[in-house]
Amino acid sequence: MKLLLLALSLFSMSAMAIELPTTSNFIFKKINKNTEDNVSQYDFEGTVKLSNCSGAIIRFEGQPDTAKAYVLTNGHCIQKSGGYLNPGEVWTNVDLKRSMKVFNKDMKLFPIKSTKIVYATMTNTDAAIYELKETYADINAMGIESFTLDSNRPSVGVPMDIVSGYWDRGYRCEVDGFVHQLLEGDWTFTDSIRYSDKGCDTIGGTSGSPIIQTGTRYVIGVNNTGNKEGGRCTLNNPCENDVNGDITVLKRSYGQQTYNFYSCLTVDFKIDTTLNGCTLPK
Repeated sequence: MKLLLLALSLFSMSAMAIELPTTSNFIFKKINKNTEDNVSQYDFEGTVKLSNCSGAIIRFEGQPDTAKAYVLTNGHCIQKSGGYLNPGEVWTNVDLKRSMKVFNKDMKLFPIKSTKIVYATMTNTDAAIYELKETYADINAMGIESFTLDSNRPSVGVPMDIVSGYWDRGYRCEVDGFVHQLLEGDWTFTDSIRYSDKGCDTIGGTSGSPIIQTGTRYVIGVNNTGNKEGGRCTLNNPCENDVNGDITVLKRSYGQQTYNFYSCLTVDFKIDTTLNGCTLPK
């Protein structure tokens, strides 16, 4: 996927991801030359740096300090031997230790570690939630406030920030609309967020970045893919499929909504896809 798949594969550069520059220090410096100015415009507190992607510490509304903290990223960012999750593949409560780092408000990084994947899929959406060994109280003790996962569906025109822990940079634009089906290679995403055409031209490594409603600490989605070359429905070139089956190709970036996690949330803040009304893939 370009999936903005905006990721580096753990094992190799993937055709499914917007590849990070590796052959030119000039390109790397060009991308990051305004990092200091860029950083000052965005809220990095609670954003996460993975080895191949970005993420964020998120908290469900009402989740207690004693609960193990959660990290939101993309399903394509998990470490699966052999490549990405297959269409129809869903992981729930899979033990997986992974080292990460989280930013405080002063851009200082603190080490954290996952113990398992609570949920991950690349079917209908592209999202994963890690459970950490640290609790929210532990995160707070680092001087870091978690983001809150918004339980409401976002609206067209909402201003949004995409903040990448991998690249230490942010993007700002608006929710331009919602896509019935976003097709990319073998994968289909539903009700995806289309970004406005100015400000959110995300790059490789921004996969898994939180989509934050500007000026708040509320996460409304997770950044995952985009069409950079203008290709039609292929890896790295997602296309839009409307309710009539008509295909549109736009050189835009996209994200996945996250409010639907609440439809599968138990009273003790676990993800249970067997709950009545759960809209996540099972």
